This record gives sequence, structure tokens and C-alpha cells, in this order.
Amino acid sequence: MKKAIFLFGALVLLFLDGYAQQSKLWYELPAETWEEALPIGNGRLGAMVFGIPGKERIQLNEDSLWPGGEKDWGLAKGRPADLKQIRDFLLAGEHQKADSLLVSAFSRKGVTRSHQTLGDLVLDFQWEEVSEYYRELDLERAVAFSRFQSEGYEVSQEVFASAPDQALIIRLITNHPKGFRGKIRLSRPEDQEVPTAETRAIHHQLLEMNGEVTQRGAKIDSKPSPIYQGVRFRSILHAEADVALTGTEDELWVDGATEITLKLVTATSYYHSNFEQVAQRQLDRIAFKSFGELQFRHQSEYQAWFNRMNLQLGKPFTADIPTDVRIQQVKEGKVDLWLEKLLFDYGRYLLISSSRPGTNPANLQGLWNPHIEAPWNADYHLNINLQMNYWPAEVTGLHELHEPLFDFTDALIENGKAVAQVNFGMRGSVLPHTTDLWKIPFLQAETAYWGSWIGSGAWLARHYWEHYLFTGDEAFLIERALPAIEQLSLFYADWLIEDPRDGSLVSAPSTSPENQFINPEGIKAASTLGAAMDQQLIEDIFTIYLKIKEINSTESELQKRIKTLLPKLRQGVILGEDGRILEWDREYAEPEKGHRHLSHLYAFHPANQITPSQTPQLLEAVKKTLDYRLAHGGAGTGWSRAWLINFSARLLDGGATHGHIQKLISQSLYPNLFDAHPPFQIDGNFGFTAGIAEMLLQSHEEGLIRILPALPKAWTDGAVSGIKARGGFTLDFEWKNGQLTWLKIHSELGKPILILADGSEMELNLKSGEQLEFEF
Repeated sequence: MKKAIFLFGALVLLFLDGYAQQSKLWYELPAETWEEALPIGNGRLGAMVFGIPGKERIQLNEDSLWPGGEKDWGLAKGRPADLKQIRDFLLAGEHQKADSLLVSAFSRKGVTRSHQTLGDLVLDFQWEEVSEYYRELDLERAVAFSRFQSEGYEVSQEVFASAPDQALIIRLITNHPKGFRGKIRLSRPEDQEVPTAETRAIHHQLLEMNGEVTQRGAKIDSKPSPIYQGVRFRSILHAEADVALTGTEDELWVDGATEITLKLVTATSYYHSNFEQVAQRQLDRIAFKSFGELQFRHQSEYQAWFNRMNLQLGKPFTADIPTDVRIQQVKEGKVDLWLEKLLFDYGRYLLISSSRPGTNPANLQGLWNPHIEAPWNADYHLNINLQMNYWPAEVTGLHELHEPLFDFTDALIENGKAVAQVNFGMRGSVLPHTTDLWKIPFLQAETAYWGSWIGSGAWLARHYWEHYLFTGDEAFLIERALPAIEQLSLFYADWLIEDPRDGSLVSAPSTSPENQFINPEGIKAASTLGAAMDQQLIEDIFTIYLKIKEINSTESELQKRIKTLLPKLRQGVILGEDGRILEWDREYAEPEKGHRHLSHLYAFHPANQITPSQTPQLLEAVKKTLDYRLAHGGAGTGWSRAWLINFSARLLDGGATHGHIQKLISQSLYPNLFDAHPPFQIDGNFGFTAGIAEMLLQSHEEGLIRILPALPKAWTDGAVSGIKARGGFTLDFEWKNGQLTWLKIHSELGKPILILADGSEMELNLKSGEQLEFEF
């Protein structure tokens, strides 16, 4: 039974107060490895805080620290004649020859050009008889805190990355009679034994580090190609204490201080041609601000993001078990709702900390990277990883944090026009499988299966569309999304060819990201005519483009052409003899039956071509496809398991979804909750948060919102506030004993909606700005 009443603000406060659960990672030992350190960030500038008594290491990052420049490398050598030959090979069934030519003509093969660390801030102090150690990362305040006792006296440290003041702020306090004694220094790793930065004390309170990013181990075309120039930077550290400090050549010394405040700023040539002056201005603005003022500004700004949404699972309780112990307990079979809630909040925290309007988008490691040459270059992989980074942005109310992805994609589309025209002889723009800060548009891979894929543009186009669906921002849709999607659609319209086997239109050459099949001759191959994911993606972007043109009430030649192409496009969802969705154009044998990518299910998630309301007959095919992969060892990586959480939620299977949550926590987390590919990739953190949101609410079916569609038995009680649905809706709700008890829905756009909740249907026609509350 439900009862609709108008909402009063006091009820919201009672609802939230009744489910107060703190979001803190905490530990009883300092970090010994980087994967135990705690991340902070303001979108551009970040750090990993180790919390080591007497030898504190704060590893520093800035999101634009890359070697090279925009014009370092040209396009691949391939031309339209090479593309024709590849297609002829495929039509003749000579997949291996097509693979070989695809790589030799259109790929720059192996590339090494990596995002890099800014360096380390080391606090080298003398402490003896250390005891009572504690450290935490408070997600509600975005502060890394540690404390311990030395000879019975208190020592504490607070660190945060301020967005309003564009600085790292550190406060050290002790009541030890001898105070802090030791040195403060900045350094940066060498690049193959060659210094990359110079540090000097320019004042008894100031350290300065200047440098330029190089990559002496760089490669292009799988061959050595050293890079001796790159982004330049200036970092300035200002130290203030209750005693006088002294400066040597490259260090600051302190003797007897009981309180020290450190302020670190960094500016780079990527963002500012006059970066040296910008760094100085950043420091000047905060030099005389107190720690309390800086912390207040930071916390107020950060909480304006973080407090947009709240999730509570289970009964109220205190966080009385260290985070690393909690992970171990889950490995031993325990269900830990507090840890699940914490990991959900952690994904939101990491996105706020690594992606802000005006910054670069979160890369493979978000913002945090201790290397000169990082795994996979810590760059941008566009065949799921970059997209997964932004899956939680809209549903958790962080719409503006999507902007760096759009900025990046817009620029990449401009560069991709040259590849489309010069390499392939086509209009529009094509985007690569992998790129970096400089938005290189060419394919890069030594093998066809790993990186010779052209579907990333269509996948990124869906992100523009999703932003519109959630926000209803028509100015964004017409002025920002339409030009981008039009260029991408234009390329795909030119790219399609007719498959003589059935007369349908297909993508060619077409691969399924990072996977291979065994052709009828028993040879492993990657290229084919119309792999499932490409066909699904092209149908998706064409459909989106037509919808935008309908909203815009305009006509174009491309619009007319796509209307003729769509009916001829081969379906991307075709079932094999065993009822699974085919990954390629035919039912080939699979050399890796448990492959981590589930690309041929794009139509189910993150797209909406397969849904319970519109295509219920295909849900069993999705389930069989997933079950087959899992039966053969699939989902071995953290991000793949996170995708399975999202898939299972859309299958409305709370039990299976929670099973994947248990496995992700027990198999794919480092002690600091970073996602383990391994090594660290941040996409699994973001995918987890998005998956939890899918369990709570689904709105991908047009005109329909499902409340608690995949509620597992373990989640007997809980509450949500601020979760977003497509159509401009914000929802708060509470459940007890597995049953929805309370729901509030607010409409920003005034669109009609059907709500499925508590086993019943409710048709609502709220006006813009209206809200209703229901009791069940």
C-alpha cells in the first residue's frame, strides 16, 4: 500500500540522520607500498600519502605531466588502397592477411609515451619509540590524516588537495618537547639515470622544483624513439612554523617546531605558457591564509560535490574494524555492507578528486601514478576503460565532472578527421582505441586484435547523449553533442560496406576489442565483416543522431542517408546455435572462452537496445553469454568484474550481482581500495560505483524508472538520497526487511514517468519543480 503526501524538509533530515554511517578508510599501520598509500586530489593536482613516521613520503601528481607534444608523430602510412585490399582479403576469407595489412598499414604499433609522476615530498624527521599508530582517509572531508605517539607524545598530520586554492596543504602538529627535527625536501625520479628536475631552496621558507618531462625509453612503431622534451613545470613549497626554519642548497631544515604548515603549488606549460608566474601567483594568493581558512574553503567546496548523494546499507554502526582487515574478512567469506557502502563512496570520491571542469579527464590511473613509465602508459584506452571512468558521473549527480571527457573527445574528434580523410578516404572523424594527452588519432598496436578497432567514437557519443538524458540540457545537446556526434556518424556512414553473403551493411575491417576467433582454417584471427560490437555501436550512434535531429527539428543530408542505412545495417545481436549472442559475424570457435571483455553485450549495457520491457526474449541470451564466459574463467580483472556487476543488475538479479560484489572485493582490491587489474587501474572503482547505482535504480528504459531492481538479500535495510534518473528526476528512498517503505521523487524537467516500485506501477505527471513523497 502506498500513500502520496507532500514532502517536508524535516522528514529528509530524519531520514538521513537515522542512517548515519561514516565513510572512512582507516589502518593501524603506515603504508609500506604505493598500493597502501591514500589518494587525495583536486582534479588536476594530487598525491599519495603514506603516513610513515619519521620518513613520510607524499608522492605527487599533476594530470598534464607528459613527454612530447602535439606534433611529434604523424599518421600511419596506410591509404584507401590498403583499406580496399584488406576488405578484399576479408571477402575472400583470408582473415590472417587482413590482420597483417591492417597493422602494417594503419597502426603505429607499439607506443611508449607515458603520463608521469611529479615527484615526492619527503618529510624526514626524528621520532623514537613510535606507538598508537592510526591513519585514515576521510571521504566526507577529503582529508588524509595520521597520528601516532613518539615517546608518549602526540604527533599528527593532515593533508588535503584544495580545488579552490589549487594547492596541496599539509599541517603537522606535536606536543613533543623536542618538536619536529629534520628536513623537508622535494625530488623527482631520474629518466634512465638522467635528472629530470632541479630543486633549490630560494628562501628559508621556500623550496622550488623546476623540471621538464622526458621519455628516454619512448617508442613509436615498436622502435626506440627517445623524447627529450615535454611539459615543463614549476612547483613551489612554502613552509611556515612556530620556529625559524633554515634553508640549505636544496632542503629546508626545522628544529623544535610544534606546528608546521606546508603549502605546495604546481603549474605546467600545458595549461599556461607563463606557468612560472602562474605558480608564483597561486602561492601568493594563499601565503597568508591560515590552515583553518584553507581547510574551510576546501571542505566547503568538496562537500558541495560529495554531499549530493548519500547511500546507507544495513543498520547504523561504527567503523571499528580497519579497512584492510575488512577486505581480508570478505576473502574469508564474510559479507560487509559497510565496506560495500565505503567502496561506493570511494568511486565518487575518486571521480571528484581526478576530474573537474577544466582539467584533463581521469586516465587509466585516474590521476595517481608513481612512475616515469607507467603500466600501459597510464593513458586513455577507449575500448571500455575511459568510458567506465565516467559511468557513475550522471547517476550520482556529478554531471559537471563529465565535462573533461567532452573537452577531450571534442579535441580528439578534430584530430581524427585527418585519419578519416588521409588514411581511409572518408569524411567525418574516426577515433582510435588508445590515445594520450596529445590526442594522437592513429591506431596503435602490434596486433590486430589488441588495438585495431574503430568503435570508440560511437561509444563516446553515447556519453554526450546520456548527459542530455539526465540533465535535459538542450543547449548542450545542440551546441556541443550534435556537432561531435555528426562528425562521428558521418565517418560510420562512409565506412559501411555491403556484405555479399547477405546484402547487409557491415563494418569492415571489424574487430572485437582485444579478442580473437578461430577461422574455418583453424587460424587465429581478429578482423572480420561486422563484429557484433561494431554493428551495435553503429546502430546506437545512428539512432542517437536521428533522435537529436528530431529534437532539433532540422534536416540534413546525413540524416536522410542514415535513415536509408539503418534498415540495411546487419543486426548486432544475433544468436548462435546454443542461444548465446555471437561476438563475430559467424559462429567461430573461441581461443579464449573466458575472455575479460564482453564487448558483444554493449547493446545490453551500457546501451539500451536490449531491455526487460522491450526485448525480454533476449535476456536469456544475455545470461547464457555471461554464464559461458564465467564458466571458462572470465572476469579475472577488476574492471571486468565491475562490468559484470552492471550486467547482473540489469538482468534484475540481485543475488548474482551481490556475488560479483563479493568477488570484486575479495579478488580485485588493493589495501587502499584501488582496483587491481592487476596492476592498478581505476576503471574498476568507477565501474563498481556505477554498478551499485544500477542495483538501486534503473532508468535506461524510455519513460520508466525501476526502484530497487536488483536488491540482494544481504541488503535488508538501507536508504538513498540524491540518486539521479534519466528525464531529470532526483529520488530519495528507504527500505526495510527488503521492502520499499518510503520514496520521494522530484522532477526537474516536468516529464511523465512510469515508476516500478514495491511490485506496483505508478504513472506520474509531475510539473517541473514538483515533488511527491510516498509511503509504502
